[in-house]
Amino acid sequence: MMNFQVTPGMRRLGASVLGMEAIVAGLTTPVAISVGGVAPALAATVGLGLAVLCVVAAGLLKRPIGYILGSAVQVLAICMGFLVSTMFFLGAIFAALWITAIFVARRVEGVTSR
Repeated sequence: MMNFQVTPGMRRLGASVLGMEAIVAGLTTPVAISVGGVAPALAATVGLGLAVLCVVAAGLLKRPIGYILGSAVQVLAICMGFLVSTMFFLGAIFAALWITAIFVARRVEGVTSR
């Protein structure tokens, strides 16, 4: 099993991505209801549930499990496109930012070699 070293830069960048993603996920709730015609209970459960999951993942970024949960959030954000089609695009953008945040921070802090 590979040793996954968490660095301060990874925590900062990852938390920034997840924080912005939580805002976007929460704001998809009224969009899903008014534009997508999704039932309010379903829209609130999915949109606000994903927002809460983002915050929980951001809080766990001191441990490797936070990065596993954060990666799952990226998949769920893309899947949210089935309720709000724009989330296919936005979810992919956040997934790219998530991956970039991890790799850039590890490179800058010297954890990985070139």
